[in-house]
Amino acid sequence: MDRDAALDRVEAVLDAVSDGDLPVPVTECWVYGEVALGKDPLTRLDVYVTKDLLLGGEPAPDLDAEYGVEGIGRTVDAEWAREHPEWVRTDDSGYVAPERCLAAQLLPEGEPVHLEVCNTGFERNVTQRADGARESGRYEQVIDPRGVCLYAEGRRDDETLDELRAGALAFPTLEDALGMLGFDGDEAATAAEAMRAYEAQRDGATVRGDVV
Repeated sequence: MDRDAALDRVEAVLDAVSDGDLPVPVTECWVYGEVALGKDPLTRLDVYVTKDLLLGGEPAPDLDAEYGVEGIGRTVDAEWAREHPEWVRTDDSGYVAPERCLAAQLLPEGEPVHLEVCNTGFERNVTQRADGARESGRYEQVIDPRGVCLYAEGRRDDETLDELRAGALAFPTLEDALGMLGFDGDEAATAAEAMRAYEAQRDGATVRGDVV
């Protein structure tokens, strides 16, 4: 993915998050991995958003019936679903999935972009996933810790976005970054190799919903 196109996509995501017309509230937006490092072109663009609980939502059985789904008004905002039926997505059981709705709204299907959606912030989730991977050996599940926060506490950081465009941010190698999370030298190298191999296998727009 061309770097300029990737950063235009990031800016479009920030516009949507700042506008607030989303299926669930979003409290943080980060980018991480290759885009943070200044690579051009990118293998993939990685975006992380922290979603908040949908508070005060009322079930909308009329919309559930109309769209042939379950959960509108409970897991995603009913007014959003009424205005954007083309972005309503479900999990395999037919229940509305907030992370898939966010991906449908924010990511064109043909672009190599990954959206990570979680109920907790980037830094905490990076640590949690790293700890879990060290115990299980599933290193491909580690999130690249080299991330940049572009939206938090209701404010977007356009100055940092400009620095990203200029490639002005410095980060350690992936192995060194994993070392800061507690991986020793050999394990850091093994984990980094697994992460790169997993990344190379993915194609098009992808999304993962996570709960910590």
